[in-house]
Amino acid sequence: MTSRQHLYSVDLEWTGNRGEGTTHYTAYERDFEARVSGKPSLEGSADPAFRGNGARWNPEDLLVASVSACHKLWYLHLCADAGIRVMTYLDHAEGTMREGTSGGKGDPAAESGRFTAIVLRPEITLAAGDDIALALELHHRAHALCFIANSLNFPVSCEAVITHK
Repeated sequence: MTSRQHLYSVDLEWTGNRGEGTTHYTAYERDFEARVSGKPSLEGSADPAFRGNGARWNPEDLLVASVSACHKLWYLHLCADAGIRVMTYLDHAEGTMREGTSGGKGDPAAESGRFTAIVLRPEITLAAGDDIALALELHHRAHALCFIANSLNFPVSCEAVITHK
């Protein structure tokens, strides 16, 4: 099998200049707009803990959403191939990030912050009579195939709950 490479291009524009630029830490907003050709723009900011706008997506939200979405897409694919009929899928994903000792102040000697784990908690409903044991097993395969989870340097786990319609 030959390896294929895919390129993803995103234009990200900082939109938080209040007129003073970055003259000091509190002089600017953390807002940005992410654009991909042919798709709706995404408005983002920092997490409110880091002076961001809580009404916008932040990078941490986007990371957790990316892992959840990638897992779900692989899972649905595997279920379709295995004859498992997924009727509903709702994930309550949660990521844990530890803020480093530098507090984002740029001290290269201090420890930087990082994610330490993501837990996926999908609630899935199958069509009546479908094999719940096989449906649970397919989560392990989906995890092994997830491009995003395979790119991370911290654990991603899945605590699925599966019922019948």
